[in-house]
Amino acid sequence: MSGEIVLLAHGGGGRMTDELIRNVILSAFGNFTLNKLTDAAEIQIGQNSISFTTDGFVVKPLFFNGGDIGKLAICGTINDLAVSGAKPIALSMSLIIEEGLEIEILRQLLNSAAKTAKEENVEVVCGDTKVVEAGAADKLFINTSGIGLKLPKANIGFERIQPGDKIIISGTIGDHGMTIMSQREGMKFDTDIQSDCGSVAHICANVIEVCGEDIKFMRDPTRGGLAAALNEIVRQTSSAIEIDEEYIPVNPSTKAAAEMLGFDILDIANEGKVVIIVSSDKAEKCLSVCRQSKNGKNAAIIGQVVKSDEPIVELITKIKSRRIVQMPYGRELPRIC
Repeated sequence: MSGEIVLLAHGGGGRMTDELIRNVILSAFGNFTLNKLTDAAEIQIGQNSISFTTDGFVVKPLFFNGGDIGKLAICGTINDLAVSGAKPIALSMSLIIEEGLEIEILRQLLNSAAKTAKEENVEVVCGDTKVVEAGAADKLFINTSGIGLKLPKANIGFERIQPGDKIIISGTIGDHGMTIMSQREGMKFDTDIQSDCGSVAHICANVIEVCGEDIKFMRDPTRGGLAAALNEIVRQTSSAIEIDEEYIPVNPSTKAAAEMLGFDILDIANEGKVVIIVSSDKAEKCLSVCRQSKNGKNAAIIGQVVKSDEPIVELITKIKSRRIVQMPYGRELPRIC
């Protein structure tokens, strides 16, 4: 409609982001591949299946406990490829730099990105650099794109999810979002909150290797947190999801920060976790593999896909009541990644 403007909430990963994507972006570019809204596009080139993804990073502050925008940019793009069932091969990096940024700060962030890429055995092979006048950006924005090769045993897709499938989260939720928000608010806790910023490539590759096609779907619950990821799944599958609060892993300090600031921990961003939908008979095996993988020691089975006439996400609380988990609105946590 005429007169509408883009709001900060349109970038929060919730309902407003979804509306912007579906009503504005897809109306311009919509096609068979893009309309799937997967973390990475799958493109067939001869006998090879290539995964391709892109992502922008505008996190504030640039440095945070557990990471920085450089590490985040590398891990975020690697994770989008990994949850799509691909082995990350190469990345690009484009920088939008505000005039006045200290060269030493830029060097620190790029060294962090390079160190992370090396640890994940992925190279940044191309890129671009632009500088804008002071006040036209906020120090540094980064865009990364990545390509990967589909793993031979991978068969990932919304259409493969069925009632009875189990839901696994690879570790504690909300750590990244609450780290960013607590630093912005200047909050201190007895135990420092630390972002989970990291790669899930090892977890994804390992569970696919061991469980094969029993791994139905994977998604990294970034902006909008676990709530957004699960709501996207039920929207695409027309099934319902039931999760149990008792089994969802949460760090006590993260929980305390969320409660103090009035946030639902399910809505808080993660940057080093993966949601895995796996067939019921391989769930325990998948869980064991997760816990033996890098960044997966706190993995847990938290729920299941259920048959329902209404595609909703429902939480069984610790007192055994039930509540519907809504898609987050989006305005609560701007510029979280």
